[in-house]
Amino acid sequence: MEQAMPSLPASCLLAQAAIACGNAKMKHIPALTDPGLTTLYLAENEIAKIPAHTFLGLPNLEWLDLSKNRLDARGLHPGAFKNLTRLKRLNLDGNQLSTVPALPASLQELKLNDNHLQGLQHSSFRGLSKLLTLEVEGNQLHDGNISPLAFRTLDNLLYLRLDRNRLRTIPPGLPASLQMSLGPFAQVTMALRGPETVASDHNRLQEDRLAPRAWIDLPKLETLDLSHNRLVHVPSFLPRGLRRLLLHHNHIERIPGYVFAHMKPGLEFLHLSYNSLRADGIHDVSFWGLRTSLAELLLDHNQLQAIPRGLLGLKGLQVLRLSYNKIRHVPLNSICDTRAAQDSNLISTRLENNFIDRRRIPPTAFSCIRAYHSVVLQPQQGEGESS
Repeated sequence: MEQAMPSLPASCLLAQAAIACGNAKMKHIPALTDPGLTTLYLAENEIAKIPAHTFLGLPNLEWLDLSKNRLDARGLHPGAFKNLTRLKRLNLDGNQLSTVPALPASLQELKLNDNHLQGLQHSSFRGLSKLLTLEVEGNQLHDGNISPLAFRTLDNLLYLRLDRNRLRTIPPGLPASLQMSLGPFAQVTMALRGPETVASDHNRLQEDRLAPRAWIDLPKLETLDLSHNRLVHVPSFLPRGLRRLLLHHNHIERIPGYVFAHMKPGLEFLHLSYNSLRADGIHDVSFWGLRTSLAELLLDHNQLQAIPRGLLGLKGLQVLRLSYNKIRHVPLNSICDTRAAQDSNLISTRLENNFIDRRRIPPTAFSCIRAYHSVVLQPQQGEGESS
């Protein structure tokens, strides 16, 4: 291969079916002819132009990485990739493309992050029915430049990234079976019927912009990430089958009563760290419906002045995090029910960095916890690690 391709930089790595020329200061792609080549890695170069016939000698190429080059719509010929009929993975991250180039129907993964995409047209992904992964974060997409028909041919799409654009609504016409990372949005209206994971983190979501019943009927949705938003209470009408809910780094002040009551079989993981929860924002019925399902409850870094009500009803709870709050007392029957004979399932209880005087904790406050060392109380605010 070294004799057949003398024009490659000396720093390139050559293997039987792969060429890797990462960060080799290449300004163009030399004429390559090798029917056995399946992988071509050309990331972090200075390639600004790819003529129409560049890849004609590589009919069996399956993976092409052109990320972090200088490609734009003028330098990349519209048909440069059309003849790569076996190409499965194409990485064009970190270029200067303003439009989606024509692509082969064999493609399964397409990465166009951190480009200059000015929109998605109805023909942008034409023929890509085998595409499983599409990433277009960090572009210039907004509500007005995405065609409702842009995604219509992506029948098998499983993963879509739209972060770091200028979107304020979830684009219409998305495929039905997605594992999505969507953001940043200030209004969400969903009409999907089967994603397993939705991540709408690091955006501007607010409750009044969440459409009522937006995702309650998504039967396969198990994980919902709404972290780093502007929510002030736990959203209503959460998906019935949800198992993991991430709401950390919001402005949440309350957990409405019965907000989880409709969920079957119920949440297993609830992440509410770094919010503005106070004791009066959590009620006896706030966790109604999670009695046997909830295993992890993270409430650290809030404004809680007392142990939240309703914890005794969480019989399946294994991990409880209440550290970095303003809790001053651990009353009897707040974490352990001394009136019940059975032990708790708790294996980790964090209460450090509050204002608790450990000398005033009732002797039986943690009596239901089998491993006493799993209760972390030290340090408290105003005392050292060694006190």
